Amino acid sequence: MTTAPFAMQRLSTEDVPRRERMAFLHDFMALHVWGGRRLLPPDLDTFRVDLEAMTLPSGLMVSSGFFTPMRGVRARDLLQDGRQNYVWTIQNDEREISVEGKAPIKVAPGDLVLISEGIFHECWHGNLTHFDFVSLDRQLLADRAPRLDLEASYVIPASAGGMPLLKNYVDLIRGNPPGSARIGEAAARHVYDLTALVLDGFVRGGAERNEISIAAARLKLVQKDIRERLCDHGLHIEAVARRQGVTVRYVQRLFENVGTTFTDFVREQRLEYALRLLRERDRASSTITTIAYDAGFSEVSSFNRAFRKRFDATPSEIRAEILGR
Repeated sequence: MTTAPFAMQRLSTEDVPRRERMAFLHDFMALHVWGGRRLLPPDLDTFRVDLEAMTLPSGLMVSSGFFTPMRGVRARDLLQDGRQNYVWTIQNDEREISVEGKAPIKVAPGDLVLISEGIFHECWHGNLTHFDFVSLDRQLLADRAPRLDLEASYVIPASAGGMPLLKNYVDLIRGNPPGSARIGEAAARHVYDLTALVLDGFVRGGAERNEISIAAARLKLVQKDIRERLCDHGLHIEAVARRQGVTVRYVQRLFENVGTTFTDFVREQRLEYALRLLRERDRASSTITTIAYDAGFSEVSSFNRAFRKRFDATPSEIRAEILGR
């Protein structure tokens, strides 16, 4: 069996004997999420954590999970391990953080906290909370965000420019792990670039934006939006642009940058989907007309012409070939 190059690793404390749960959790966090931290639940008998994590090229780790009430500490004695990378987190509930012994501050749901592993800090949350974590190589992020080290930590509001794109792109990676090393390298690069984009305006001196990578990340999200709605006969560029929070012209430029158009991409994806339906459905359950309609085509004649041009055969010929095997 072939193993995916970037397989998701998972841990649920419910699957571990009670007396071993904290040890398993700390080991998993150190390897895949955020190392060098003490996790201190108020009740060792009832705490629960469910985590999933993926390691990508360029020192990038993306993970997410649910935590019952917990205190996390990057204690001073733990700083001796020499960890210096950055970790950003987004959570769906309020929490408090304290950095270098300063007074705690409240972090609102959806806000991003970026913090260095090289400083003493601690955080608390009092409810069952979902966290997104991304661990980044210190130097690779600093290369994109000059003067990043002037502050030990940053709190970026959920409303900041680029935040929805960054979070959605990381969600996309977790839901669709890269299928090759080359794709994994590109995905990691996009996350670094998008993180730098979000930091722009908060890091003194600004961040250097990689507009090509940002556009590539946005294009992937637009393409995902389209693929999820191929059977929607109202799949128009205006609706896609509105859902993505960009202009129609911006979406058009994204496709122009890769040598195609929105219309051509939609047609290509619908034809590929129709071909898959022809292979999966039997003649009795689906006619050619039904398949054309389910793939998003309004007219059978236009579907047949486009299909023949794309695959050099009619849908009926493809179906006959499948049946004859």
